[in-house]
Amino acid sequence: MVTSDQSIVRLKHNIMEEVCKLAWNGELDAEHKEAVCYEIIPGPRPTYRCCVYKEREIVRQRVILSCAENLPTNPDSKNVVQVIQPACDDCSIASYSVTDNCRFCLGKACLNSCKFGAITPGERRMHIDPTKCKECGMCAKECPYQAIVHLERPCKKACPVGAISYDEYGHCVIDDEKCISCGHCIHSCPFGAIGSKTYLVHIIKAILEGKKVIAMCAPATEGQFGEDISMAAVKAACKKVGFTDMIEVGLGGDMTAAYESAEWFEAKEEGRKMTTSCCPAFINMLRKHFPDQFRDNMSSTVSPMCAISRFVKATMGEDTVTVFVGPCIAKKSEAQDETVPGNADYVITFGELRALMRSKGVEFEPVEEDYQESSTFGKHFASSGGVAKAVIECMQERGQNTDDIKLMQCAGGAECKKALMLLKSGKLDVDFIEGMICEGGCVGGPSKHRAEREIVKARTTLIGKADGRKILANLENYPMDKFSMYRDGHME
Repeated sequence: MVTSDQSIVRLKHNIMEEVCKLAWNGELDAEHKEAVCYEIIPGPRPTYRCCVYKEREIVRQRVILSCAENLPTNPDSKNVVQVIQPACDDCSIASYSVTDNCRFCLGKACLNSCKFGAITPGERRMHIDPTKCKECGMCAKECPYQAIVHLERPCKKACPVGAISYDEYGHCVIDDEKCISCGHCIHSCPFGAIGSKTYLVHIIKAILEGKKVIAMCAPATEGQFGEDISMAAVKAACKKVGFTDMIEVGLGGDMTAAYESAEWFEAKEEGRKMTTSCCPAFINMLRKHFPDQFRDNMSSTVSPMCAISRFVKATMGEDTVTVFVGPCIAKKSEAQDETVPGNADYVITFGELRALMRSKGVEFEPVEEDYQESSTFGKHFASSGGVAKAVIECMQERGQNTDDIKLMQCAGGAECKKALMLLKSGKLDVDFIEGMICEGGCVGGPSKHRAEREIVKARTTLIGKADGRKILANLENYPMDKFSMYRDGHME
């Protein structure tokens, strides 16, 4: 997939691959880590920054993230999303800037409209002092030549909750109290200055120690690698890498739909509105920005990832290591949520899985055998509207009337925020909100492997081959009484 950050992604994945090789060989010491910096950036001329020294420092900090450690500028942070400061220095500090369209006119509408003394005449055009500018936008509005532009930095523009600001040097700063770990800032930054912690080293260590390590592949997996790579092919590749086995999290979608539908139906009877519990970034938005609605309106049912992790630990042993694989950065924060026991031990993205595979010389290959654990409804959890459809399907399978149910399907940070503001103000005229921070749902996640249109096309082909099993009938094949489907871990 050709993306605006393709070169950055390639660099990041090369670094992860080299770190994985060190981990497999038991060479993850300071000397070998430093050697990676010189292998990636041999010099003597720089490749993409001002000098090889800065480039090597950026690689050093990416190696730190690849070991799931905090960067030196954030030693105490619990956030999985962190800023690589040496890479963050080429964006304009000013939000409003005067262009060459400025005619240096006599009217000076920009100067007269500024109440903060931020605008002064320069030699050839007007000048805006960024230290005095309050970003009110009046100068841009009043300029008759439209010579003043609003330059919103891409990381800040991508953040749906206003968690990004800048220090006095122009470095990006993430407010951990506001950040929902959606990861949208990571791929929006054209300098690769924002990254997330990667847990591949921990996974390799568990495999080398002989532990049972289970890969749990998200419903969004189907279609990510083309229509020839089925879930059976992904399972085969995971086993070649060293995973004990692989299970599709679409089964967890069936589990979540079954329990969430019962919860929704009860809430509908009581006149309560509810939100879904699958998207971790949406849950983080609720928890941090709408705490009352988090307490009163969020479903208490666990996400499909947590459901499968608890299922695996209940059937294979509590010491089993569970690893979620998907397109989501926020899932990494969900795995760290201590209020939800039994969740995935580690979370990796599709790109991180590919780096792990390359470190062992493994590639995806088509296979003949079939593999299906979930219904097609569970598989469609990855798409916007898929969760709601599965929940309604469960109600209908129980014979419950769903004709008068009103749903709101929100895909994208802006839509989710708007829906929650309506819910908070008491103006929401629907019964349930399906919230997904990524546009299009999980298939449009920040760490998707291909362009969304390619993924959707391949998914249609692959899911079209699945059988039409019902959700509740499918769950009769699994020991649902052996583990909890509620966030706090209580059993019914």
